[in-house]
Amino acid sequence: MLKDSSIISASPEIMGGTPVFAFTRVPVQTLLDYLKAGESIDDFLDGFPTVTKEQVIALLEEAERQLVGN
Repeated sequence: MLKDSSIISASPEIMGGTPVFAFTRVPVQTLLDYLKAGESIDDFLDGFPTVTKEQVIALLEEAERQLVGN
């Protein structure tokens, strides 16, 4: 599970418990919204410099493992 990992954290003290990228206040949902709108990962990273490309890639790879089993 991704929540409360080195990739994502969720705490009532940060954004009311909304899952965010670890060590940031950037909700994971924001990345998903960018991608659904046709924006690139680089566009997202430009808008949210506290999130690293490594975090985004790790999130997507873990989601793939959980959904596809790779």
